[in-house]
Formats: sequence, structure tokens, C-alpha cells
Amino acid sequence: MENMVNIKINGMPLSVPSNYTILEAAREAGIDIPTLCYLKGINEIGACRMCVVEVKGARSFVASCVYPVNEGMEVLTNTPAIQKSRKMTLEMLLSVHNRDCLACKRNGSCELQTLCNELGVEQTNRFDGVKPDVSRDESSMHLIRDNSKCILCRRCVGACADQHVGVLGPNCRGFDTHIACAFEKPLSEVPCVSCGQCIVSCPTGALTERDQCGEVMAAINDPEKFVVVQTAPAIRATLGECFGLPVGTNVKGKMVAALRRLGFDKVFDTDFGADLTIMEEANELLDRVKNGGPLPLITSCSPGWVKFCEYYYPELLPNVSSCKSPQQMTGAIIKTYYAEKNNIDPKKIVVVSVMPCTAKKFEAKRDDQDAAGAGIPDTDIAITTRELARLIKMANINFDRLPNEEFDPALGITTGAAVIFGTTGGVMEAALRTAADALEGRSLDSIEYKEVRGTEGIKEAVYHVGGMDVKVAAVSGLNNANEILNKVKNGEGGYHFIEIMCCPGGCVNGGGQPIQPASVRSFTDLKADRAKALYEEDKNLPLRKSHESPIIKTLYEEYLEKPGSHKAHEILHTTYVAREKY
Repeated sequence: MENMVNIKINGMPLSVPSNYTILEAAREAGIDIPTLCYLKGINEIGACRMCVVEVKGARSFVASCVYPVNEGMEVLTNTPAIQKSRKMTLEMLLSVHNRDCLACKRNGSCELQTLCNELGVEQTNRFDGVKPDVSRDESSMHLIRDNSKCILCRRCVGACADQHVGVLGPNCRGFDTHIACAFEKPLSEVPCVSCGQCIVSCPTGALTERDQCGEVMAAINDPEKFVVVQTAPAIRATLGECFGLPVGTNVKGKMVAALRRLGFDKVFDTDFGADLTIMEEANELLDRVKNGGPLPLITSCSPGWVKFCEYYYPELLPNVSSCKSPQQMTGAIIKTYYAEKNNIDPKKIVVVSVMPCTAKKFEAKRDDQDAAGAGIPDTDIAITTRELARLIKMANINFDRLPNEEFDPALGITTGAAVIFGTTGGVMEAALRTAADALEGRSLDSIEYKEVRGTEGIKEAVYHVGGMDVKVAAVSGLNNANEILNKVKNGEGGYHFIEIMCCPGGCVNGGGQPIQPASVRSFTDLKADRAKALYEEDKNLPLRKSHESPIIKTLYEEYLEKPGSHKAHEILHTTYVAREKY
């Protein structure tokens, strides 16, 4: 049993675990202490001083996010002196802050703005004066960095370090302190992997995705364009949060209805591309196991992870599957097979993808992603969950009142295997469902590989299929990826197949997902709650193996011949490049 201590918070007796901080203990008592820099497990530095409280016997206020509880402690969280201190902290932050809130993408979801509203802090205040020189970095394909809105909380620094990349940090000292890359280099010139975890960690508008809503609407309103939208499996489990629905609510039907009302010509499911990815990736695994080839095979669905490998482990690129991601496979088939069947010029097709991941913006612009030839990209525009929500609100679509509608049928038939792509371990489980049937030569009834489920950063398992033991690992978060890749590099582990997702918890926790404040992110398992929605949908679908999908069968019969064919390689596979870090 945990050691417990007895304390009082605002005169109320409380028994809490001895390893708690005051912040955690107060939450147990139903009291939220405001924070700005704190992010559990990412940034626990007690720097912003918003969370200060009074502790009986202490010489001064203490930062509750890092101050441990102890037996007999008496804490006051909301005295006039504390209120005055917090208000002054906010006034000083605002004195050097760009306050164009109406034009800011975080207007309404900014933690600084929320606290100012709660404490009655005016936009103009007694500390207004000289502002530091600041920079704006627009060099990257996936985000905009605006230091005029930075409050030096260092959450982005912690998030970037937690992803093993660590390209952001504080430069200079005193009044000139600012967050930047080493030697003031732009993000485009450092080994940033475009994961966007810094964006979802930021409490203000200092870091935002590169918005492409205008490009989407321009395409929809162009009568010469045939505009198709595809949505990743994770979007249905998170979009509802942007409209006040509980975390983990599956809004697939309303999402489809909203996309139709935005004016897209066709609404397709990227789950189709996920099923197609499994067909090619499982075939690739079987070929390497039976005929020889670099093992372990490592999945290629996550462009942030692929970019990480290109920067940090280029010697392992032969191990990475040559399969395009589901986003790119779906776009490739739309501009080849679908275009041919429907007599549409692929040059007139605009493929818009809605993704949980800011790295998808980078992936869409990669070389060797033009199956239709002549420089026609597989995917033209990649937007995040947040951008889709913005488009829906801009169009005055009442999301709550929408009916549930189905994806367009041509590429809308999908399986449960594709749905679970959105969570860590899902790609691995989906691939095993198909690979195991192939190795056994029959359809297996046991298809839930629960050992690779869950939100742990590294999960390992051994499955006996086709007369052999297949050792697998499912990894999420680049610090964990680094640990596994070092083992592979050193010839350890004995893995046959590894799934790597760039973002901790997989796509449900991607850098393009709805931004939740630290009060939610620190005390709610967003990854698990969002993943439940996908596993629930998988469980209730009639088809749960990719190779059982009728549209996949038809596609191979009519067009691709078989998994791994020459034509499949031309359309569905890609190449990688070793990248210089600096």
C-alpha cells in the first residue's frame, strides 16, 4: 500500500499519498490551482509562479507544482495575498506579450487569456513599457513560431526534449531571453521532425500549425477542381473535443456530414489506405521472413518517425518498410485507379487529407510521392483536426445538430484493422491479423493481439504463427524509439517486426489534435480515452481483417494484380534519404 500523509488544504483535512505534490493533493480535494509552465511528466520546473500557495511555517510562497506534501502540512491556496501575487504575475507577462487576441488562433483556448479573464486582469496595465525584440519563424512546412506571444514557460522545450530531438531551448539571458534553436537557426535548418508536440504543449499562440484553411476553401470554390477529402481514423475520436464533447467521443457520422456541407465532392475514409498499407506491409514482412531481407521490418506510417530515422539512424533505413503511409496510398489510388475509372483528369483532382499529425504537411511535400506522374502530388493539402474544426466553425455548421452520415462508398468500405491504426500498437495488430492468416494458411478466429495494446511507450510480445515464433515490438514516442533502435543497431532484441509511432500514444495524441489545457493534459489519460473509441468501433465492425475488405480485393483484381506486384510498387511504395542534422 502507498504511504499516506495527513494534510489540510484551506482548513479541510485530507489524506493523500506521500509522493504527491501540493498541486496533486489540491486536485484530490476538488481544488484546481492555476498553472502556466507545469505539464506533468514534461515540464515540472516551478518557473511561472502562477501556482504559488501559502504553507504554514514556510518563509515565503511555494510553487505547488513541485513542492511535496508532508505530514501535518497546512496549505492555503486562495488568500488575498495569493490572488494579488498571481494577478501581478499575469500583468508582468502581459506587459511584454503581443495582445492581438482577436486575430490569434488560440483565442478562446489560450491558457494565459483564460487566467487573465478569471482574475480580472486588463489588457493594459501598470507594467507596460519596452518590449523585447522578438522573432517570427515561418521557415517550416508545419508550424509558425511567434515569439511575441511566448511567455517563456518552456513547455515546448520539455516536449521537444521528451521527443529526443531537443532543437528548442532558451537563448540569451535576462530581458533578452527567448526560445529558439541553437545559433538562432530557423526550424527548417535543424533536425526538427515536424511532430508538433511542441504545439499541443504550448499554452498560448506562440506555436501554431501552418494554417491551410484558405487553400482548402479556394479549391472547393474553384469550379475546375474535383476536391476529395480523406480523414484519418484518429480524427473521429478527437474532433468532438473541439465542439465541447467528452474526450473519446466517436463523431464519425457527424464528421462526414460536416465535410459534405463544406462542399467537398467526395468524402473518403483514410481507413481504406490503412487496409491497403497492411496488404503491402504484411506482404513485405512475409517476403523478408521467408526469402531473406533486412529484419526487423519497421513500419513507415508515421512521417515524423521516418524523418527521425533519416536524421538520427540513417543506417537503419533499409529496415524501414518501403510502403507509403495510408494518407499517401489513399491519395495515390484516388489519382490513378479512381481517376481512371471515373474518367477524371488527375491534374484536376485536389486531395485534401485531415490528419492528427502536423508531420503529414511535410510528408505531402516529400519527393517520390506522385503516383500519377508528371509531378502530380498524391496529397495536395494536409490539414489537422484543429483546422477542420476551424473550417466547420467558419462555415457556421452546427456540428451538434448534424445527422450521422456514411463515407462515400467507392473508397469508404473499411475494416476494424484500419480503424485501430490511430493508436499505438494498432498498426502492429492490424498487420498481424493479415500476416498470421497468411502464415497459417487459414482464417484465424483469435485476432485481438492485446499484448501490443495500451499506452505504454514500449510493448513487446512473441507470437507463434505458421510454425515460427515472431517477436514484435510496438513503440510510441521518440525517446522510446531511440531506446529500441539502439538495441536494433547493436544486434540485440531479436525482433522480426517493429511498429514505431512518433507521438506518445500514437495518432490519437498527435501534434495536430485538439489542444487541451494543462489542467486536463496533466491529469487525464487522453491517449487511453481516445483510443477506447477506436477499439470499440473495431470490435463492432463486421470485417476486422484488411484482406477481407471487398474494395481491397477488387482493387487488386482490377488494377494492382497482387500485393508487392511491380505496379503496386510503382504506386504504393516510396524511398527515403539520409539527412544531415545541420
